[in-house]
Amino acid sequence: MVEIQKHFSLIVLSALLVICAAKPTIEPESEVSTSKPEIDKENLITDDNAEYLKSYSAQMQSYMNRTVAPCDDFYEYACGNWKNVKQERQTQHKRSNLLDIVYTLADVAEELLLSNSTLAADLGYGAELKIAQQFYNACLNAELYPLPANDSAYLALIRSIGGFPAVDGEAWLASNFSWFNMSSHLTNFGAEGLIYDKITPQYPFNPYFKLPELGFDYIVHTDNIVTNDTKGYELNESRMRGYLTDYGLEEEQVAAVIAGVFAFWRDALQIADEFDEDSDKCELLSTEKLSSPFDQWDQYYAIAWNGIQFGDYPTEHFCDYYYVKLNEVCEKHKPAVANYLAMKLLYHMDAKLTATKFQRDHCILSIQYSLPYLLDKLYFVKYFTDETHNEIANIILELRKSQLALLENANWLDGDTRKEALLKESTIVPRIGAFKDDSLSEGLIREMNNLTLINGTYAQNNINLKRFSTYLKRYNGIHYDTLADTTKPLELLVGMQVNAFYYNLDNSITVMAGILHPPAYHQAWPNSLKFGTLGYLVGHELTHGFDSIGSTYDSNGTMRFWWSKKSGEVFNDRAQCYVNHFNNYSIPEINRNINGNQTKDENIADSGGLREALSAYRNHMKQQHLNSEINPATLQSNEQMPGLDLSPDQLFFLGFAQLWCSDYEEKHYWEELTNEHTMDRYRVLGAVTNSDDFTQAYGCLRGSPMNPISDKCRVW
Repeated sequence: MVEIQKHFSLIVLSALLVICAAKPTIEPESEVSTSKPEIDKENLITDDNAEYLKSYSAQMQSYMNRTVAPCDDFYEYACGNWKNVKQERQTQHKRSNLLDIVYTLADVAEELLLSNSTLAADLGYGAELKIAQQFYNACLNAELYPLPANDSAYLALIRSIGGFPAVDGEAWLASNFSWFNMSSHLTNFGAEGLIYDKITPQYPFNPYFKLPELGFDYIVHTDNIVTNDTKGYELNESRMRGYLTDYGLEEEQVAAVIAGVFAFWRDALQIADEFDEDSDKCELLSTEKLSSPFDQWDQYYAIAWNGIQFGDYPTEHFCDYYYVKLNEVCEKHKPAVANYLAMKLLYHMDAKLTATKFQRDHCILSIQYSLPYLLDKLYFVKYFTDETHNEIANIILELRKSQLALLENANWLDGDTRKEALLKESTIVPRIGAFKDDSLSEGLIREMNNLTLINGTYAQNNINLKRFSTYLKRYNGIHYDTLADTTKPLELLVGMQVNAFYYNLDNSITVMAGILHPPAYHQAWPNSLKFGTLGYLVGHELTHGFDSIGSTYDSNGTMRFWWSKKSGEVFNDRAQCYVNHFNNYSIPEINRNINGNQTKDENIADSGGLREALSAYRNHMKQQHLNSEINPATLQSNEQMPGLDLSPDQLFFLGFAQLWCSDYEEKHYWEELTNEHTMDRYRVLGAVTNSDDFTQAYGCLRGSPMNPISDKCRVW
């Protein structure tokens, strides 16, 4: 199965950054010119940006822990104080400096919603903007802290899809209950019960499935709910207690329901433990131990997809062994499973606020991610500038020159494989802002007219918005028979997101407009910082075209292994170095290690992107020196930040590391344990300890923690 190679998870969280005013729109999709880029206007620190640079430099310094030497622990040196100075925001997920850009975009989204401008009407979207405004205002005026779980609209929905035995008592009939059908219904509202479905990012955009994650605020595993005093137990118990108490259950009933859910979880977790939560191992068990497959998937497609058949494309489903065994467990725990799924739906409807002061953030983010295409259209017209576009185009061009040089100089590639690699690089399609599909975007915006606000019942409006949001995510799949088989996934259409993509099927990278804010980019920054941040991010995506998945797609986006046997073996050996290196990182908070195989391609892309970006920066500065009449010492000083006593190369690496400044709670480590991206701290440490350039920039002695004696990993 092909997946978009993404730089970030689409789950976005917290922090406020400044957005600059903008000029009229440009086309969001643009191929980078192959002509020689204009040389920067010396990147001089002018009166216009001097104060900003001083302010941002102070901000960068506030993130640092100067008591730690950079060669001892570069992440702690760069980010050790970030958790203490980050802005106050609420999120159920980790806090992250890079993903905090989402709050910059939220401020813009609110301005677009509430502005007296006639922009939407002028574009022909006045009616759709009014609908978005109505839902936003309804959210602001609702009582969301805490969730009124016992609202009649929520209970009616739960009863219509499977019931709530904790509330309905003897009126709930176990004989009428299907855990699989109820889980299928939950997916229609974006809730994950016992089916974890996602959309395949290629035509015909059918669903695919992952191992369900059990729990509410804290993903449960066998060893984190062993006793009742673990965080995993306490947080989940508290969440369930809140919902059940809201329905007026007595303490004895509440305790019994919660105990039943935990008993179900423990039995279900034992199934996943049999195959170490590894789907490949699970498939082997299906072959070895099952005489017949799990036979209920037709029900999912009937409930979630209205029975759509995806032509000649095979019907996807998750491992049969898991679901056959899960069915046995669910039959044993029917009331507990129904209670869990009912509360899982409530959890998805819940804003999960810790204080009313965070309601505004929740409401604007809810509208932004439920109705993204209208706001995206307005954002490009009002905020995305020609000036920004052109600079990003030049950065991409510099990175591609650097990648080209790496491919040409990779002495372990034989001639035929190098020829294929260079052909693939030469045909990469760069896009800046988003992918442009006016017809599809227009249809998605007009779908908003099917969304109606019901006065006086926020719960029902919340339900309707969640259902509509899921419909939009499935839009391409639902309408696949009317779309060309070259249609792009919807993720590529939304520029107003903190993300960047490499897409194997058309050999393209897309740098989304939403990521072009601090700490990833600012026009006033010195080039050293721009290349260490956005340059690295671009290089990361370019490298995905040549990681272990990208290496199986050729220049036309066709799945084909274009490597010679010898070069392929060397590639695999070099990739295995990353697996072994990252396997050694221990996560003491949860007594686990990073999964080096699972995160391999992202780690290869991080190292390759960092190397490409520094090479591109150095080549860019050489051209500036050759083409500028400015004194070299002046050019050098303009590559530093005021108040930061760092060389340009050191600033480059500091900018990279500070993208990943983050603050984790224990539950967040479990949440990211199965992610293809390495957790932020180890992402930084793994990249710099495998970089000779970093070692030279900071003068790290051989044998120091950031310059270990072991050989460094390198693919590109």
